[in-house]
Amino acid sequence: MGDVQKVQVGDVQLAYRVWGEADAPPAVLLHSLGEDGEDWRGVVGRLATTHRVHALDQRGHGRSDWPGEYGFERWRDDAIGFVEALGLGPVTLIGHSLGATAALLLAAHRPDLVSHLIAEEPAPPVPADPPQEVPAPPPGPASFDWQAKAAVVAERNAPAPHWRTALAAITAPTLVMSGGATSPIPPDHLAELADTIPTARLVTIEDAGHLIHEDRPGDYLAAVTSFLAGA
Repeated sequence: MGDVQKVQVGDVQLAYRVWGEADAPPAVLLHSLGEDGEDWRGVVGRLATTHRVHALDQRGHGRSDWPGEYGFERWRDDAIGFVEALGLGPVTLIGHSLGATAALLLAAHRPDLVSHLIAEEPAPPVPADPPQEVPAPPPGPASFDWQAKAAVVAERNAPAPHWRTALAAITAPTLVMSGGATSPIPPDHLAELADTIPTARLVTIEDAGHLIHEDRPGDYLAAVTSFLAGA
């Protein structure tokens, strides 16, 4: 994987890795809860053949700061600050789960920063049913700040009402990816989310579950490269 670099964004220092040619179109990757930029190792080689790829450790994760204050809009704002600090925009923005939700909110809030958007298994803007609970942290050294888990659970149970209406402001060509019936994110919720975005198409990788890019990297890359080639 790429060497870890750091940049100050607002009140946090964010770690990131870079691959690809310096003059290639920029892409920014946002990982899921509990992961870091290393999470993309199975697909980043292919993505870096066409893009200058930046894989971020989001706040509370990996080698970025763990400030104890979290939420989807904080992760959104960190990503905005990251793109602006490195002078990258507009970018191909790629997110998974938590990162996909932050990416959707970023594209709605700052459409000028996003050329293409890929949201793999985002949290839909509807309350989790049944409501989620915050489990006890696992034993041993922490791989991420457990307060980030608590923040995600709280916002999954009671999403901000304006998130759904904000999606209509996304202007970038958008690919929403569902892992099908074996995912904890109901496919019909992702279909409804995609319908809310004027520029979106939905691709379902059946029986892939929540970790499409990890468990089905070939299918993931086929969908992503086809989308980026035709968008």
